[in-house]
Amino acid sequence: MLETARDLTLEAAQSAGAARSLNPRPSRDLPFLHVKKLLDSRNDREILEGLRKVISMMYRSKPCLPYFSSVVKNVASPNIEVKKLVYIYLLHYAESEPDLALLSINTIQKSLTDQNPQVRAMALRVMSGIRVPVISQIVSLAVKRGCADMSPHVRKAAALAIPKCYRLDPNTLPQLLDYLAALLGDKQYYVVGSAVTAFLEICPERVDLIHKRYRGLVRKLVDMDEWGQLATLRLMSIYARRCLPKKAKKDKKSKSNPRGFYEDEASSEENSPAEEEIEVLDPDLELFLKACKSLLQNRNSAVIVGVARCFLDLGTPEYLDFAVGPLVALLRSPQDIQQVALYNIVAVCLVRPEPFVRYANHFLVHASDLFEVARLKFEVWTLIYPHCEAHLRAMILSELEHFTRALDPELVQESVRAIGRCAQNDSRASTRCLRLLLKQVSSQDGHLAAESLTVIRHLIQQDPQAHVKTVIRLAKNLDTTPNPDARATIIWLVGEFAGIGGENNIAPDVLRILTRGFADESEPAKLQIVLLAAK
Repeated sequence: MLETARDLTLEAAQSAGAARSLNPRPSRDLPFLHVKKLLDSRNDREILEGLRKVISMMYRSKPCLPYFSSVVKNVASPNIEVKKLVYIYLLHYAESEPDLALLSINTIQKSLTDQNPQVRAMALRVMSGIRVPVISQIVSLAVKRGCADMSPHVRKAAALAIPKCYRLDPNTLPQLLDYLAALLGDKQYYVVGSAVTAFLEICPERVDLIHKRYRGLVRKLVDMDEWGQLATLRLMSIYARRCLPKKAKKDKKSKSNPRGFYEDEASSEENSPAEEEIEVLDPDLELFLKACKSLLQNRNSAVIVGVARCFLDLGTPEYLDFAVGPLVALLRSPQDIQQVALYNIVAVCLVRPEPFVRYANHFLVHASDLFEVARLKFEVWTLIYPHCEAHLRAMILSELEHFTRALDPELVQESVRAIGRCAQNDSRASTRCLRLLLKQVSSQDGHLAAESLTVIRHLIQQDPQAHVKTVIRLAKNLDTTPNPDARATIIWLVGEFAGIGGENNIAPDVLRILTRGFADESEPAKLQIVLLAAK
C-alpha cells in the first residue's frame, strides 16, 4: 500500500512538472537598478543571474543597451559560463556601441592565449564576430594564430572566422588565402569541412588551391559533418567539371571466326574489327564518386540529394542507379523534403527513367499531398510510363483518370495534361488516352473540358489523317459544350482539318450552323468562326 502511494505521488509530481513545462509562467523583468546591482556584484553566482536576466530580455527584444558597460566589464571573469553570456551580449550590441566594444578587445586578445582550448576558440569566434572595420588587422592576426593552434577546435574556429574577416576588410584577402591553403590540408576532418565552407564563400574560383588537396579532401568526405559534406560535394562538383572531364575512348574489338580442326585450314572470313565508344572516368573522379556512394546512407536528406546531383552531373549510369533507392526513400519525409526529392527524381528520370519503374507505386498521390508534390508525381509517372509493363500502365492511367474528377481545378488540369503526355510518350497507349480525354469533353466542368480539348488538339496534330472521325465527334459536341474556350478549340480543329477527307468534310455544315447564333457567341469563339469561314 505504501509503495502504491509512493508511485502515485511520483506520477503526480511528474504530471505537475509536465504541466509547468507546457504552460510556463511569463518571466518578470527585474528593475533596472536591481539587475545592474547583480552585474556589478563580486559573486559569480549573482553576476550569472544578472546576465541571464539581460540575455532573456535581449531575446525578447527589450532594450538592454543601458547595461552595456556593466556587462562588458565582466569579460575578464575567469568563470567560463559568465564569459559565454558576455560574449553573446557583446556580439549582439557591438555595432551599436563600437567604442565600448573596442575596450574589451584587449581582454579578448588575452583569452586567445588561455590554456583552455574552448576559451580560445570562443574568443576567436567573438573577435571575428564584432563587425567593426577598425579591428580587421587584429582579427587577421588572431586568425593566423588560430590556424597554428594545437587544438582542432581552435583551428575550426579560425576557418569559420576567415569569411567574417574578409567581409570586414576585403584587402586582407591575400593573407587569408595563405591561411586557408594551410587549413585545407589539415589532418582533422571537421577543420577541413569548415575550411571548404570558407573557401566557397571568399574564393570559389581559385581551384588551383585544390590541386594538391584534392585526394585528401575526398578521403575525409565520409567523416565530415553534414554541413562540411554539403560544402565539399559542391566544391568537388565545380572542380571535377573544370579539371576532370569525362572522356570517350574508342575500343577496338575484333571478332574472328574460329579456325578449322587442322592448323593449315584457312578461315573463310577475315577478322572484322569493330569500334565501340566507351565512357572512361578519370581515376581521381572515380575516387570521388566511390567516396560519395557511402553518403547515400546519410541521415541528412540534403546530403543524399547532393550525392544524386553529383552522380547525375559527373557519373555514369551505373553510379546513377545507386542513388535511385535513397531518393525514393525521401518520399517518406515531410512535404518540403518530398518536393525537393521529387524535383531531383524528375531530373534523373529525364536521363534514366528505367530504374524508377519498380518504384511506380511509391508515386501514388495522397489526399494530404500539396499540389506541387502531386504535380511532380504525375510528371514522374509520364516519364516512366513507356518503360512500364501493361499492368503498371493501366494503373497509372486509372489513377490519372481518377484525378480528373478531383475538386481542385489545378489538379484536374495537371491530370489531363499527364494523360496527354503519356499518349505522346507511348504511341501504343494513344488510343486509350484519347478515349479517356474524349469522355471529359462533355463534362459540366468547363476547366476540365477546355483542358481536355487542348490536349486532344496536340494529339490530333501529331497524326491528322488518323483522327478525322475524332474531329467529327468533337463537332457533334458543340451543342452541349458551354465553355467558351472549349468551343473555340473545337471550331479551330474543324477549320484546321477541313481539307482532309473529301466526303467527311463537315466544315461548311458546321459554319452554317454557327453563323445562326454568331451574335450570342463569346469573343474567342467569334474569332474562330471568322477564321473557319476564311479557311
